[in-house]
Amino acid sequence: MLKGNDGAVPIDIPRDCDGSFEPVLIQKGQTRIDGMDDKIIGLYAAGLSTRDIRAHLEEVYGLRVSADLVSRVTDAVLAEVSDWQNRALEPVYPIVFLDALRVKIRDAESRQVKNKAVYVALGVTSEGEREVLGLWIANNEGAKFWLSIMNNLRNRGIEDILIAVVDGLKGFPEAINAAFPETTVQTCIVHLVRHSLNFCGWKDRKAVAKDLKWIYQATNDTQAEKALDAFEAEWGGKYPSIAPSWRRAWQEVIPFFAFPPSVRKIIYTTNAIESLNRVIRKTTKTRGSFPTDEAATKLIYLAIRSFEKTGRCVREWVADRCGTLEEVVLPALSWCRDECFIGFLYISRYLVMFDPKIFQCRPESGLS
Repeated sequence: MLKGNDGAVPIDIPRDCDGSFEPVLIQKGQTRIDGMDDKIIGLYAAGLSTRDIRAHLEEVYGLRVSADLVSRVTDAVLAEVSDWQNRALEPVYPIVFLDALRVKIRDAESRQVKNKAVYVALGVTSEGEREVLGLWIANNEGAKFWLSIMNNLRNRGIEDILIAVVDGLKGFPEAINAAFPETTVQTCIVHLVRHSLNFCGWKDRKAVAKDLKWIYQATNDTQAEKALDAFEAEWGGKYPSIAPSWRRAWQEVIPFFAFPPSVRKIIYTTNAIESLNRVIRKTTKTRGSFPTDEAATKLIYLAIRSFEKTGRCVREWVADRCGTLEEVVLPALSWCRDECFIGFLYISRYLVMFDPKIFQCRPESGLS
């Protein structure tokens, strides 16, 4: 019996005494044709459970398939996941967004359903294309596991990350710099604003949020620091915890001031990876929980594969790459001020963000 889009079709396979007959169109042992495996994987990627897939195939195609068949078809994705997870990466990524989300997975030892952390790394290439570098599952989110991820990325070929955009997890910048010492760490401003609003009353939230804008919308880090002083003078008496929280993370707040507005929009927040998390949550929300880490990995990988098919290009990045060399150098010079040697090093790294081969292409620039 052969299963396809038109339902189940009985076939009669010829036999011979010495077993020399070799079918051409339909191989021995084959039970499915017309891309039925792709249809099953597509339904699984849409978030349908094994029971839902069986009911859909029976209703639409008149096919009765077992739960074991659906599992075997979807398990074939794991080999693709393994190749994807261990593939070689580009030597330089201008921007990498790092974040984790929670997914309900049954623990193999305790057999209890736990909220496990799914770590995701999203890179932006020098051409402005988004690329998911990998996903990892662990019991909890912590800087120690992020360090192992950074080492994994380095072992897969990444030599340098110019800017890493992260949330405010304690110890995160140190974990990144342990593997990539020259990487600039940018804290997500949106996370910092939300954290600040947790300290104030509901009636004052709009006013506090409005005054916080003067800090991260300043023209440079000097003006931002003055805005922070003004904010502390205005609200420090009523909410004394907000300004110190910004000062503690100040070195991770100010890096994005070095860049033009079009690039600031990309790196001042982790919204780029939050959109990926939204796709993953949309796919996983139909499941109460996953029986194993592998089951969660399969579905999340299929969601990532769907995400990468649409809208890979970062428009602001491509537009900014079209500027001249001088238009890129001047913002970096203003940020570096009088620290000539440090400024030179920073300009070099800043230029590589837009084209890693720029020094090979422009030896007359004197920056080779």
